[in-house]
Amino acid sequence: MLVILGALLGVFLGARSAMRRNGNRFDIFQFCAVYALAYGLAGLFLTLAAGWLGIGFSS
Repeated sequence: MLVILGALLGVFLGARSAMRRNGNRFDIFQFCAVYALAYGLAGLFLTLAAGWLGIGFSS
């Protein structure tokens, strides 16, 4: 769940960052992809850490 939320947040922040820098369509797409990967990976690590610490999101 955190992986998907992180990736979606990354897409939003990446697009916003590229638009602020006056990037063209390809710049926006690249920023979205990189930010989605980075934030999705951070979400994965948070999910793993939560499971390891016993505060997981599943029953």
